[in-house]
Amino acid sequence: LPNPGSTFKLRKEKILSQLSVPDEQYTDASPKGSVDAGIRHLIAQINAHAGLVTTSSCAGRVSVYLEGRKSAEGGKGPAPDDGQREMPEGGESQSRRRIGGGGSANGNAGSSAGGKGGGEWLFVSHDPVPGGAHDAGYGWLLGSGPRQAGEETGQDAVDSAEAPRLIHFKFEPMILHVLTASLEHAQLVIQAGMEAGFRETGAVSLLRRQPDEEATPMVAVRSMGLSFESLIGAERNGSRRSLVTGEYLETLVKIANERFVENERRIARFSNALEVAFTPSKEKENWEDAQVRRVRKRQEGLMRRK
Repeated sequence: LPNPGSTFKLRKEKILSQLSVPDEQYTDASPKGSVDAGIRHLIAQINAHAGLVTTSSCAGRVSVYLEGRKSAEGGKGPAPDDGQREMPEGGESQSRRRIGGGGSANGNAGSSAGGKGGGEWLFVSHDPVPGGAHDAGYGWLLGSGPRQAGEETGQDAVDSAEAPRLIHFKFEPMILHVLTASLEHAQLVIQAGMEAGFRETGAVSLLRRQPDEEATPMVAVRSMGLSFESLIGAERNGSRRSLVTGEYLETLVKIANERFVENERRIARFSNALEVAFTPSKEKENWEDAQVRRVRKRQEGLMRRK
């Protein structure tokens, strides 16, 4: 691999310096407010390579969000804009994640309104929803309790003359943006992502920022295969109502928790694949993953018994 150029070194130094800010002085614009503990080790692993540095990340999350108000022209109101799952402009901002912190199993219920359009996060969690949460009837997902007698139903909210603000339930797997020192570095990251099951991994920026600078490709490690989204409610005049049954909400939560498990498996595979990809050729000759080693040891044990 080529040695990192001066442009990449300066950008990496700036990015890592932002991560050294003390926790009490750090502010995070994401709805969670801190970095995902589930990928701290992965971020540290990536940043340990001379030709790589992470610029934004999300370990995966389940969320419920209320759309912003629709424009006069109609159309879907925007979701809250946290930017956490998008590549920061310039590829250097650390405002969307920090190595450290974690998240409660209950997420950020009742998060503040997002940016454009007045959308609002009602629930955000980077961990599986705990079992027993259904005891509350999942009303907390909508930021409200069970419907009382005489109150309008979700269908009433949709049929009303005033356009309803829809409420969505969504699961999203891990996404990483990795700044690389060269096309060769980028190709290895892409290869590791694809092998791990993040099928939509690819370079999202290949051009030089300035004519006199070397190219520093940005790679997005991502997968749409695990994502899913469902409409679950609506709001009118500040009153939120479910459009689905409690059983349906329970099914969505169960599916999201299953996706968290698969997401963790893919993260582990990506970590292993990345380590193999950046292992020098001479060391690779004697390297074997855990599964291959177990098979070899089993075979050696059988041979000794004979």
